[in-house]
Amino acid sequence: MLAKRIITCLDVDRGRVVKGYKFFDHVDAGDPVELAKRYNEEGADELVFLDITASHEGRDIMLEVASRTAEEVFIPFTVGGGIRTVDDFRAVLKTGADKVGVTSAAIKRPEVLTEAAERFGSQCVVLSMDVKRVADAPPDKPRWECYIHGGRIPTGVDALEWAVKGESLGAGEILLNSIDADGTREGYDLELVRTIADAVRIPVIASGGAGSPEHIYQALTEGRAEAALIASVAHFGDGVIADIKRYCAERGVPIRPVGM
Repeated sequence: MLAKRIITCLDVDRGRVVKGYKFFDHVDAGDPVELAKRYNEEGADELVFLDITASHEGRDIMLEVASRTAEEVFIPFTVGGGIRTVDDFRAVLKTGADKVGVTSAAIKRPEVLTEAAERFGSQCVVLSMDVKRVADAPPDKPRWECYIHGGRIPTGVDALEWAVKGESLGAGEILLNSIDADGTREGYDLELVRTIADAVRIPVIASGGAGSPEHIYQALTEGRAEAALIASVAHFGDGVIADIKRYCAERGVPIRPVGM
């Protein structure tokens, strides 16, 4: 059985790591290069670097900051934000990234997933989905809608349908970001994670809401995610990654121990 992964996330705005609440009201959390080095040393399995305002501001991703961050990590590294074309994929991979995340551009022009997968391989293509519950959906038939431009613009695209389509177009992994749970530290939207994970064959990364080792354990078991992404709980805690891994391992979750 493949080991489950604990992934730390750096949401970057103007060269600084920030953390918000439901995608807004951001506070400073530190320098991306310093935090990347710290998480690499503390035993994170992977690192995700997201330039969270690039798409909204219509600019290119901050490649220089991503490159300096990549120099400090020796674990798989995903970079996203402002990705629009295959050339953008190439530029990001040249910084030292292993994978590239794409959100807004994939919804606007889905074929970019196929183009990138054909050029670089599906293992490099991460479909990042920012989703929010549809308020008027029946409780027994919940639905989630995809948003773009950093959670600012609703698209009318059903998250479940988009996940399935994204896989068929060439995505090798899904980064599933719950806007409702983001920054709350009250736990992942397990119903959302499980719904998407059960519908696709590619790995799903649960994102949004982690506040304790129990929450990560729930995402990896009840949610059936292959990986759990953490941000606030890591930025503002100490030794959190080791605690999470120990907690999950003690409960039978296959996970890489710190130090491997």
